[in-house]
Amino acid sequence: MELQTTIYIFVGLSFALYLGIAFWARAGSTSEFYVAGGGVHPIANGMATAADWMSAASFISMAGLIANLGYGGAVFLMGWTGGYVLLAMLLAPYLRKFGKFTVPEFIGDRFYSKTARNVGVLCLLVASLTYIIGQMTGVGVTFARFLGVTSDQGIYIGMAIVFMYAVFGGMKGITYTQVAQYCVLIAAYLVPAFFISLNLTGNFLPQLGLGSNMAGTDVSLLSKLDQVVTELGFSEYTTTANGSLLNMFFYTVSLMIGTAGLPHVIVRFFTVPKVADARASAGWALVFIALLYTTAPAVGAMAKMNLHGTMNSAVGLTTGPAGQLRVNPDVLKANGDLYATEASLVYEERPDWMKRWEKTGLLKWEDKNADGRIQYYNDKSKNEVAKGKADAAGWKGNELTVNADIIVLANPEIAKLPNWVIALVAAGGLAAALSTAAGLLLAISSAISHDLIKGAINPGISEKGELMAGKISMAVAIFVAGYLGLNPPGFAAGTVALAFGIAASTIFPALMMGIFSKTVSDKGAIAGMLSGLFVTLFYVFAHKGLFFVKGTDFVDMVGGVNGFFGISPEAFGTVGAIINFAVAFLVSKMGAPVPRHIQELVESVRVPKGAGGATGH
Repeated sequence: MELQTTIYIFVGLSFALYLGIAFWARAGSTSEFYVAGGGVHPIANGMATAADWMSAASFISMAGLIANLGYGGAVFLMGWTGGYVLLAMLLAPYLRKFGKFTVPEFIGDRFYSKTARNVGVLCLLVASLTYIIGQMTGVGVTFARFLGVTSDQGIYIGMAIVFMYAVFGGMKGITYTQVAQYCVLIAAYLVPAFFISLNLTGNFLPQLGLGSNMAGTDVSLLSKLDQVVTELGFSEYTTTANGSLLNMFFYTVSLMIGTAGLPHVIVRFFTVPKVADARASAGWALVFIALLYTTAPAVGAMAKMNLHGTMNSAVGLTTGPAGQLRVNPDVLKANGDLYATEASLVYEERPDWMKRWEKTGLLKWEDKNADGRIQYYNDKSKNEVAKGKADAAGWKGNELTVNADIIVLANPEIAKLPNWVIALVAAGGLAAALSTAAGLLLAISSAISHDLIKGAINPGISEKGELMAGKISMAVAIFVAGYLGLNPPGFAAGTVALAFGIAASTIFPALMMGIFSKTVSDKGAIAGMLSGLFVTLFYVFAHKGLFFVKGTDFVDMVGGVNGFFGISPEAFGTVGAIINFAVAFLVSKMGAPVPRHIQELVESVRVPKGAGGATGH
């Protein structure tokens, strides 16, 4: 069966499964719409949480980031997994015991202020809408490649699918759909990794294959990869990313507390029956996430090796009898010159996977020296030897641009794995993007219908009216998300990191102070959240020259190489969080003390006894 037909079958069956589950689990009450009735089993909730979390960024982009950054990409693994430890230990059980539907509702009740609740809504909407841009873009990219449509058409199709199972199913439909999506995406991630690890190293477990020798040789995979990339002018794969230790630390912390503050993840812990189940859900989520996250470094390294194997025959990878890439020991042992003309690829003889990905615009070739061949190397390298070899071979610069987002999706095609494996990866990529998009849309919908309409505009609205408002809000949010995916703002390249920074600097500090401090007042919480939000957005936008002209002294001070203590905008969420905490405590000390009944509420939330049902009142 040809590849495209196989893809249609796999993707079609997965979509039929999602829609069937949504019809079976459609929401009939506000409790089912917001928190799935509060009766989800911890294992199922952990699996749904993993799917909610492992977005297009995790499935599609993370291995590509690691492939480009090398060991420095470990910052994402440490930050994102560490965030779940914070959730399990510091937030999930206490928020579940509080027994409310949404994060802004907790903020409003704890800080005894509708204004605080509305500011919480503002922070949630900014973080969620920023995050969803990347998810809708991922949907468009995956549909464009695997269904033969344009990226814009892919976003329209994704909007329709999410509309059908999220609007009618609410959290109940989304939860059980995400369980199915997790099964699809984890199979899609692991199966090709098993194939490729076995082909390259003889070890089918990629986690072990990463540290193994290449099959038939005494050369380790990482040693050979280091040799290949340095000879092409790139930095060693096994070195850390550029930047100061302070920036690395702040980046990791920002990802951790940003993860713990993402509203669409937090709301998952309101869906279980008991406090103990909330903690268990976080533990199961870590187990399910670890299956992908421990595999990602191997996928990134092996994808980089496969890509170089396609581009340069001297790398030592050849096509075996079954079509898979296999090691050529003779080439590996030879000290070949990777800059010889014959080591580059004739454009007209490029493999089919390159032709398919060129249509998406994520892989581009420019024949700079008009020789009809593809030269792939780091033309900005400071390695004079590498530069000299390239110049001697008549190369005029790197001619191939490979977007990091195609690494996971294209890897099975590069390795010439069976068509069913490639089709499985297509279904997995779509499951990852759609699952997180649905979770984000529900968080947005809940904030609008429950926190704004019922909490501020029309407190007397009936349950039936609130449920209808939730569904309408979800539909509107889908169209807004689709518009942002079709017309991303100028800072879209860093939207995921910006979303984490916003959550880290606004929501996480408010939740921590709300649970563990009896002295932070309403005015302190409001001032802290607004300060964290403003400072983070200001730094990011100023860094990108959106407020000021690039090249000015101010922008150089904020975003240059020697910016604010060398902290990158992606890591600035940590600074925003520190400012949030400091402002909140300072303003609270200057104002009236927290009412006695609120102090007793904080104390009761921390006492490990029982749990009330999610009332939404």
